Order: sequence, then C-alpha cells, then structure tokens
Amino acid sequence: MSNTSQQYDTVITQCRDLFINKMKDYGSAWRILRLPSLTDQIFIKAQRIRGLQQNAVQKVDEGQVSEFIGIINYCVMALIQLEKGVVEQPDLDLDKAIQAYDEKVATTKSLMEDKNHDYGEAWRDMRVSSLTDLILQKLLRVKQIEDNQGKTIVSEGIDANYQDMINYAVFALIHIGE
Repeated sequence: MSNTSQQYDTVITQCRDLFINKMKDYGSAWRILRLPSLTDQIFIKAQRIRGLQQNAVQKVDEGQVSEFIGIINYCVMALIQLEKGVVEQPDLDLDKAIQAYDEKVATTKSLMEDKNHDYGEAWRDMRVSSLTDLILQKLLRVKQIEDNQGKTIVSEGIDANYQDMINYAVFALIHIGE
C-alpha cells in the first residue's frame, strides 16, 4: 500500500502542476461552469480514451495520459464547484484554487486508501480498459443524478462518483506508467 500511496502522489503531482499552469494562463474561468458542463467535459475525455483503446488509427497526437489527467483535474474542479457553487465571474486566485484542489485531492486519496484496504488492491489486476469503462459508468450515473436534480433514493451522491473517477484515473495512469 505504501507504494500505491507514493505512486498516487506522483500522478497527482503531475495533474496538480498542469492545473497550476492552466490557472496561471486562464485564471479560474472554469468557475463559471455548471456541473453538467464539467460532467460533459469528463465524458468527452473518457469517450476519447475508449476510442483510443478500440481504434487502430489515432488522428490526434495526444494519447491516453493527457486525457486521464484531464479527467482527474475536471473531477477536482467539479468537487470544488459542488462545494462552492457556480459563479458568474472567476473568483479564485491561484493560492485559493490550489488550496481547494489540495483539499479535494486529500479527501479523495483518503477514500482510495480506505477502499484499497478493503478491496486488497484489486485494481492492480484490472486492465486500463476496464478502468475506462468504470469511469464511463460513473459518468452515466452522474448524468442521471443531474437529470434527477441531484436526488437519489439509495445511491451515493455525485461527489462520491467524482471521487471514484479520480481514483480510477489515477490507477489507470499508474498502470500506464508501469
């Protein structure tokens, strides 16, 4: 598990660095995005990954790694939006955005550690394509919850689904890196 924790941190550092650089380029313009817009962005990335995994020919010179990183960062943004709400104008400076990012990642990593303990690191025996399919399944669940105005009867909420997607994407990147 200690190796998983270290590998997790390495992946998140890469994602966080990109998030910081995009914040420097664009500011917090993403703060105007409503949750369904973020969900759709994640969906597009997951669909592209699935296409890359299934298609023999790739026409855009960006692979799975950048798309999984995008999934992680968009999910973190969605978790921040869930907490802070949508705004009409960008309202987070770099330091506040990084603080919010780090808080969401810490909570999500803690969830991963708890589940990883209970599941015995079963993800290590999974294929990257299966992790992609699980992300897509979570996205369809989130879309349905959004269509239901956030109401669920027995299911976990949207936040838990975003956290699971982050963790599946991290696992995929760990596999790709091995």
